[in-house]
Amino acid sequence: MAAVDGFSLLYRETARSCQAYFEPLVLVGALYTAGKAFVLLRGCCALVRVHFLPRMSPTRRKKLPQRFGEWAVINGARDAVARAYAEELARQGVSIMFVSHDRAAVGDLVPSLSRSYGVEATFIVADFSSGEAALKAVGDALRGKDVGILVNCVGEHGSTPRRLTETSEQALLEFVNRTVVAATLVTRLVLPGMVQRRRGAVVNLSSGAPSCRPSLGNVALSASTGFQESFSQALQVEYGRQGIFVQSLIPLQVASSEGATSSRLAAGGWLVPKPEVYVRHAISTLSVAHRTTGYWPHTLQFGLMRCVPDWIWVLGSRLVSTS
Repeated sequence: MAAVDGFSLLYRETARSCQAYFEPLVLVGALYTAGKAFVLLRGCCALVRVHFLPRMSPTRRKKLPQRFGEWAVINGARDAVARAYAEELARQGVSIMFVSHDRAAVGDLVPSLSRSYGVEATFIVADFSSGEAALKAVGDALRGKDVGILVNCVGEHGSTPRRLTETSEQALLEFVNRTVVAATLVTRLVLPGMVQRRRGAVVNLSSGAPSCRPSLGNVALSASTGFQESFSQALQVEYGRQGIFVQSLIPLQVASSEGATSSRLAAGGWLVPKPEVYVRHAISTLSVAHRTTGYWPHTLQFGLMRCVPDWIWVLGSRLVSTS
């Protein structure tokens, strides 16, 4: 009983001594709540502006060849998202030029696009580790073509995580040539024509998860994603006023039967869309957002991932890698 009385007395004395600070504390709490509400409202408005309004705007009905150009260059086609992006561009009347060191990555997609959509489609073999030979091949293929869209596909969605010390030097060299070197050189070859015509779009497609938070087994992928984001920002600053739109596209998980680690990734769904569904959403954000996931459920996921404290993210990453 004495303890209860002692606590009650302590509470009353504490409340009396804090009475003078009650109103300032209420004001601080109200300002904090209003700030958080403003951030949430701003995020919702951005979500609607980027992912919903462009799909309803009548001004967006202008065809892609009229807005950007008749040709699109797809640099790298190892990923299902890259191939789906090429197919959606072809469906909208854009001719496609694939640039890759591996013809098997494209397969029969080139003749299929020509038959299905009545556009031109071609494939250029370019291994940028060989130096000037690859540059000359791509430069000759670009000559005389109205290239309005360049898509650099550097992400490897669904690839198996592997620690840096477990990756061979040759595999790292190939990865850097395929991502950083190839993206930079192809952009250098395509940009002069865009600048001359004062219109064009450069889309750097990478992986969203490493750009949000690093995880175990993705050192090289995280580094290349960071390069692509900085590369995109610098290009926009340098060429944005010359009619070039640069976008950093960072999807999260996209369904693919190739290399899928689970039936959920192979089947797809609301949070894990099929490549063609994802690409239809992503292309609608062209000329709207310079940095986006391209798919509004991924934007919600991305925002939630950024709210997770670093120590919880690292702990979860370690638990997943050891399971």
